[in-house]
Amino acid sequence: MLGRFGVYTRWLPEGGVGHPPSIAPRFAPGSATGVPSALSTLARAPADRLPFQVRMARNDGLALGGAALTRDQTRSVFGQVMGLVALTVGCTALGAYAGRNLTGGAGLLFFIGAFACIFGLNRAASRGHEQLAIGLLFGLGLFIGLAVAPVLAAYAKAQPSALWQAAGATALFVGALGAFGYATRRDLSSWARVLFWALLALIVFGIVGIFVTIPSYNIIYSVLGLVIFGGFTIIDFNRLRRANTASAVPIAAGIFLDIFNVFLLLLRLFGGGRS
Repeated sequence: MLGRFGVYTRWLPEGGVGHPPSIAPRFAPGSATGVPSALSTLARAPADRLPFQVRMARNDGLALGGAALTRDQTRSVFGQVMGLVALTVGCTALGAYAGRNLTGGAGLLFFIGAFACIFGLNRAASRGHEQLAIGLLFGLGLFIGLAVAPVLAAYAKAQPSALWQAAGATALFVGALGAFGYATRRDLSSWARVLFWALLALIVFGIVGIFVTIPSYNIIYSVLGLVIFGGFTIIDFNRLRRANTASAVPIAAGIFLDIFNVFLLLLRLFGGGRS
């Protein structure tokens, strides 16, 4: 089932800082949701729990220096962020294609690389090294694509329609909620902490589901995940409305993780949670 590994262990330090990938000697087809969710948890951990984390909008508000952005500046930042997201998604697609013949064990190593990219991206952005942060953002996309390549290849052979349905539904889902968040003038950053803890609870629920048979587990997990990442999508686009160029790379990383997790959750639903 999507999100389940042959052996599934995690450690969850206080504050949700750094969730290493699950130990997975057997990377079964479809077992892709858990670790990306943990990656998103890491990226969204409260900044006061990550000393080097850039103080981006997720939990502490955007560093705008008290100056209002002009409409041209807002459009410029929006274009920059969306361009970065599109290129990162492209890197993920490239990784998924290049790694289509990889084994599940190799995928675990690429997930570790993705964690490293998140740490490095946050540190580079907080120190003003924009080009390095952008490179690590693209590396994050590439590593995640390589990590889930065996899963997507299995779906492409057995249920190709599920991939297209999930991709199309993801575009509609993120587009609609993103438009709502961007159009909302009220600052929605107060939602972030609640959603952060909800995401941790979802990961715990996923672990429990491995050892305990829960009726309609796949549907419950997927729907709850879509609610949580739908909320994060709204928040990230709402913050993008007020972002400056210094926040562009971290926000692009957040939106990319929103898109990727929504895609995997929808793939669970359209694919019937195949294991």
